[in-house]
Amino acid sequence: MGDWIHIQAQPAEQLMQLHHFSIVKLQPGANVTFAIVVKEFAVPPPGQRVRFYAESDKPVNQKTASFVPCGWGSSIFSALGDCIRLIRQFPYEGDPS
Repeated sequence: MGDWIHIQAQPAEQLMQLHHFSIVKLQPGANVTFAIVVKEFAVPPPGQRVRFYAESDKPVNQKTASFVPCGWGSSIFSALGDCIRLIRQFPYEGDPS
């Protein structure tokens, strides 16, 4: 935990550090690159008990029930791992037309 978390004056400010990752989803036809941002909050945001939230830049499963892969966790590893697990589990079917 870095010193930066002590700069936050009030929890409502939701000070966070951003961590950027990318992964290439291997699938037939064309491989797709996903960018993932993990937000590391100084203190958990309202309604949460953990400080890390990961979210990809594009949805998956667009033709059935489209959603954006994400994950919460008590570490970068757990939040990022949940997000990547969802990217691997569901197909990327292109932008809806």
